[in-house]
Amino acid sequence: MAERRYYNVAGHSFSVEAEEALFRLMTNYEPFLISASEAGETLFDLTVGEVDLTGERTHVFTDTSDDDMPRIEVYRIGTDWLFQVAMYKAAEVSCRMRLTEDMHVARLQIEDSTTRFGIDNACMLLYAFTTAKRHTLEMHAAVVVRPGEKEDLGYLFLGKSGTGKSTHAIQWMEAFDDARLLNDDNPILRLLDNGDVRVYGSPWSGKTPCYINRNVRVGAIVKLTQAPHNEIRPLRLPEAYAYMLSSASGLKIVPEMMDALYDTISNLIQTVQVYGLECLPDNDAARVCYAGVTSPCPDCQ
Repeated sequence: MAERRYYNVAGHSFSVEAEEALFRLMTNYEPFLISASEAGETLFDLTVGEVDLTGERTHVFTDTSDDDMPRIEVYRIGTDWLFQVAMYKAAEVSCRMRLTEDMHVARLQIEDSTTRFGIDNACMLLYAFTTAKRHTLEMHAAVVVRPGEKEDLGYLFLGKSGTGKSTHAIQWMEAFDDARLLNDDNPILRLLDNGDVRVYGSPWSGKTPCYINRNVRVGAIVKLTQAPHNEIRPLRLPEAYAYMLSSASGLKIVPEMMDALYDTISNLIQTVQVYGLECLPDNDAARVCYAGVTSPCPDCQ
């Protein structure tokens, strides 16, 4: 028998209706589970079941950025959106999701062999789309937390797949006994009304099972590049903006959504310093990185 459950990630609520068997697979969402009375206004309401594919379909675009990354096909059916997702570039479609124009109501159909992949990707897409206008960024990054002078601080590591974000996070935990992993692939950044920038754990953490319902103030953001040396430098605003935009999830064909992302990123990088780290895959890279992001930076920005 289907039921609807509610979740809150980074202060934003959403709901999923599905059979009990699917919820048993969604253990990564359990730290974020809330009651219906706590949910308030939801970002989106997702129902898992058969998807109606009738109607004239118009192809909008297909995202095939990397061979080993999911392939996302985007269509319009009348005023509705249709997303078809495959596990990698050359794979068969494993889930289909039809959603309303405002992306608030969605229905998801999943192939049995890819259930966890299907529900995670549907929720991640919907979350990124519906939080874009709420000063919230779903990032492709790894996050490590360390104690600061007054409170714990989160350090985000950006980079393309294969750059070594997870490796660098591990190096921090090996180099510093008090370093802890918050999220390994899809943390959430929020620019709050008071100007603070905080990073939140999420139910989505790539290959590393790290699903922590916690948030900390951001200490710094670091773009990683593999190199034969360890060297860090502060990035100027145009560089920082480009790297942040490339790491933030969003539907770039929707002008209103992208305008909102542009505005959030522009304000965020004037509050938090973004650095570029050229590094080796060794623990000294973590020490160089931490020294760089915690040292006075008179020339920053």
